[in-house]
Amino acid sequence: MDGLEAVEIKLSEVLKENIEFRIDSEFFKKEYLQYDNIINKLGYHYINDFATVTDGIHESIDFDENSNINLISAKSPKQNIFDLSGNGYISNRQHEKNPRTELKDKDVIISTVGTIGNCAVVNKAILPANCDRHVGIIRVNKKFSPYYISTFMLTKYGLSQSIRHSTGNVQLNLFIYKIKNIKIPNSGNKFQEIIEKVVIHAHELLDQSTKLYKQAEDMLLSEIGFKENELNNKNISIKTLSSSFNATGRLDAEYYQLKYDEIIEKIKNYKNGSKKIAEICKLKDSNYLPLSGKEYKYIELSNIGTLGNIIDSTIDFGENLPSRARRQVKSGNIIVSSIEGSLKSCAIINENYNNAICSTGFYVLSSKLINSETLLLLFKSEPVQLILKQNCSGTILTSLNKIDFLNIELPIIDGEIQNNIKELILETNILKQNSEKLLILAKQAVEMAIEEGELTAIKWIEEKMKDITKQ
Repeated sequence: MDGLEAVEIKLSEVLKENIEFRIDSEFFKKEYLQYDNIINKLGYHYINDFATVTDGIHESIDFDENSNINLISAKSPKQNIFDLSGNGYISNRQHEKNPRTELKDKDVIISTVGTIGNCAVVNKAILPANCDRHVGIIRVNKKFSPYYISTFMLTKYGLSQSIRHSTGNVQLNLFIYKIKNIKIPNSGNKFQEIIEKVVIHAHELLDQSTKLYKQAEDMLLSEIGFKENELNNKNISIKTLSSSFNATGRLDAEYYQLKYDEIIEKIKNYKNGSKKIAEICKLKDSNYLPLSGKEYKYIELSNIGTLGNIIDSTIDFGENLPSRARRQVKSGNIIVSSIEGSLKSCAIINENYNNAICSTGFYVLSSKLINSETLLLLFKSEPVQLILKQNCSGTILTSLNKIDFLNIELPIIDGEIQNNIKELILETNILKQNSEKLLILAKQAVEMAIEEGELTAIKWIEEKMKDITKQ
């Protein structure tokens, strides 16, 4: 019987706040009941008491790449921030047709399918925006700070409620009427204000890191000689058979667009010259078999952030990892997606992920000619991204094969420029890491306030804040 868990509950208790009359063991997990009991003792308000709750557009989304209106989906909110790296844009027509779902500053957005319970607060930086039906919109009108609500929802006390009240067979869903009945423990204004300040400061640090990253990116493009909107977009290109199919084996018109020729020519004409990836980088493509009984961090495409950072990872034992988990990475390695729809998913492996495992959907690279920071920016830059896309092939799953990838040429960036880029990216990473630390602190402080009291939590987080600001 070791490892088995049993809970004995009176029928009258089973029926409380259980309108579906659920009797499955998952609903009555011991930890769920313990957390619920703690919140009940503290006193609470249901979300419906102080906020309006709705979901996004129910019809199919009309995407428009020429629109500036962000489409927020279940994969957009993360741990108190939004990741818009994989988002699309909704058409103005559909946006105007759906004022109910138009997002406003300070709306709390929660994912209701997939990774249920991820949460973030809307700010002006992501507006205008609308959303699909896979998120819930919590519009706070009194009593609580939106930032406190979002942070609480990410704690074990909030997340357990989201997961516990999710239902479904094929795919779990957290329905709107369930969000309305989530319990938020009573909290003082001072504590809520502190949590709000910490989260907002984390966002400010993240904004600073984004600006520095853009500065490094602009420096690289200027060095190579690329300017925005200067590529040839003519859709006619005349090639001889010897310079097309006989040389490349490709007959698709997309491959021979003039913009690709222009990019390749500029790279080859760079003042310090250029070389193929195979000559610049060492490719790690040998399989690594995760050990049974050993715990690993596993990195997938969905774990890569917009600035070449790793947002999170799956932590599990080797025997539980999927068959595609076959590349072990080291600190300083660059990982580059080989899948056409995710080519921007490139990242530097930092010390936190040394010896982690990544999917075989990545190419794992290191180089002695170009530092990791510059190499990352090259792979994420628009011109190189276009060349990566040009070389993708396949029918069912379009991807970049090893031979074509290694034959792509990259410029050998000037050493001084590389050093400048490295400094900017390192500073970017420090700001980003401090932002992440603050968001974790805010979550830990909310849990501490619930368990040990708000005064203890306030004193603790103020001390921790001092340590971070010194860095």
